[in-house]
Amino acid sequence: MTTTAIISGADERIPKASPLIKMLRRPEVGAAVAALAIFVFFSLSTQTFLTPAGVSTWLYSSSLFGIMAVAVALLMIGGEFDLSAGAMTGTTGLIVGVITTEWGVNIWLAMVIALLAALAIGAGNGYVVMKTGLPSFIVTLATFFILQGLNLAVTKLITGTVAIQGMSVVPGFDAVKIFFGSSFPFLGMDLKISVVWWVILVALASWVLLRTRAGNWIFAVGGEVTSSRQTGVPVMKTKVGLFMTTAGAGWLVGMLQLFDVSTVQATTGIGQEFIYIICAVVGGCLLTGGYGSAFGAALGALIYGMTLQGIVFAQWDNNWLKAFLGGMLLLAVLVNLYVRRQAGVR
Repeated sequence: MTTTAIISGADERIPKASPLIKMLRRPEVGAAVAALAIFVFFSLSTQTFLTPAGVSTWLYSSSLFGIMAVAVALLMIGGEFDLSAGAMTGTTGLIVGVITTEWGVNIWLAMVIALLAALAIGAGNGYVVMKTGLPSFIVTLATFFILQGLNLAVTKLITGTVAIQGMSVVPGFDAVKIFFGSSFPFLGMDLKISVVWWVILVALASWVLLRTRAGNWIFAVGGEVTSSRQTGVPVMKTKVGLFMTTAGAGWLVGMLQLFDVSTVQATTGIGQEFIYIICAVVGGCLLTGGYGSAFGAALGALIYGMTLQGIVFAQWDNNWLKAFLGGMLLLAVLVNLYVRRQAGVR
């Protein structure tokens, strides 16, 4: 090692990575390229896609999936899955709807109760996974079926139906709607407030992952649990916190949907848990954990939102969306694998 290298702190034995390799090592690169390609494709193939109404529509759709995708991405980086995330959006909306319309509970208090219930379920998922060693896939799949059954059975038992309607007449609804269901003008568009929540959460999650000790813990427990525990990383605390994060995100999306349309059904969110995972994987997250980014997951959600609305604008058969999702997932996994190998990332 030369004197210059010693002074600069560099090690000549470690080959320097080119700017291209450094860029390829970023987990969101593939998703950024795909998002640009889809944006260009639908911009050229449909006249509605780039109109103010069109942009606000696919941004709104992307934001709801994006909020959940970011939380799911953090959990996947931590090495776990949550298949109850979709059902959680419906559960929290139903809790607020039932106890306000049927029992007259203050709407703000009802939202706090729903949030506490979501966090408790998330903590329960994490605790069971960590204490039993069972795969989170199995534990949260069980939670998914429990929530799905409760959403249908309890709602019907209390209200006689499987949906809560008429939320707009509940006292305080309009005040809450400002924060969770309103829209505002921006560059000629009528943007939903959910887009703001999405941007804030992406920025917050990125900061946590890249600039905080908790972010280091998340990458550590997802990469090597045993080594993390041996070096003093609070594995239990970290993973339980991640499950609570996905549950909290489910509550937020549930509120955004509830106060946007003033109604919620017992089937709300069912089946969307796999879309969240797909968005995270497309954004660069590995199914094995320890690798990924919040911004990449947000791009994955943007891809899905643009495709979902682009197909509608192009007046295609909606069944093509499912085929696209499957192909996008497989292609993303293959591209990410190739890019990581080329970049020398294990």
